Amino acid sequence: MMQMLAAGGMPVLTDHQRSADANNPRGYFELEAVKSLARSSVVIAEGEGKAVKVVSSLLKFLPNSHHYKMIFMRRPLDEILVSQDRMLERLGKVVPPAPRESVKEAFEQHLRQVQTWLLEQPNMDVRYVDYGAVLRDPVREAMEACCFLGVELDVKAMADKVDHALHREKAHS
Repeated sequence: MMQMLAAGGMPVLTDHQRSADANNPRGYFELEAVKSLARSSVVIAEGEGKAVKVVSSLLKFLPNSHHYKMIFMRRPLDEILVSQDRMLERLGKVVPPAPRESVKEAFEQHLRQVQTWLLEQPNMDVRYVDYGAVLRDPVREAMEACCFLGVELDVKAMADKVDHALHREKAHS
């Protein structure tokens, strides 16, 4: 989604510290300073009018003094877990032997807590976007994102950023 927004013309707040690699060939579109939100929320002031990637566990540290429009990407947890394992393998690291179901349940519980918390935040508008929906109909999802954000972006350029070849880890039923 960050790549789509950037391609569409939305300014993104990133430091390019994490460059493209085998795990994410187009880069990460992250801002290292966001990881310090729990200690200092000053970095968010730089994000006014820009797209900023924030992982779900750090959302609660966003200052209440701002209004946020969040696009919350949802992807099947099985895909996320397999993807994380493959990333560790490509980096030559050991995949932890944690039981998959307990890790999945912990993620599910975390997401439920975050979604409940988000419902209680008057300064946060959230649009949940299914990763698979973006793959199936990127033009529609790009238009929906523009409508939600209230900005005019290049929908075609956004949709053109979707690359099915990068969806390497798929959920199995």
